[in-house]
Amino acid sequence: MRTVVERELELMLVLSPEHRIPVPARLGYVTDDPYAVQVTFHVGSVYAVTWTFARDLLVEGVFRPCGQGDVRVWPAKSEGRGVVLMALSSPDGDALLQAPVAHVSAWLERTLRAVPPGTEAERLRLDDELDELLAQ
Repeated sequence: MRTVVERELELMLVLSPEHRIPVPARLGYVTDDPYAVQVTFHVGSVYAVTWTFARDLLVEGVFRPCGQGDVRVWPAKSEGRGVVLMALSSPDGDALLQAPVAHVSAWLERTLRAVPPGTEAERLRLDDELDELLAQ
């Protein structure tokens, strides 16, 4: 059974230590793709911008700095509150986004209940797919 776990929230695009602007976003997780999470940004254009990366990266980033290259995640404090920072890099530019750790953690808990860590491979049904291919 396919399960979708989503959460709408407002991220802050960090332009400088003193200046941030709100960016509406949606965290998404689909059990059909159990290793990945999506962050979709609604940036005022016709098309939304979606980043897909490893769920484990976000889970670890809530507790300690992690990631290399295009996506890095780490915990921090902002105005006395816990936040998760996500640094995203692409050929089109870089962005530093801040999310409330409580909102991200609650959403991650829901994804971990839907597909517990270590059971992701069972969701992929690779053996079934391979059997089907070989039968043809």
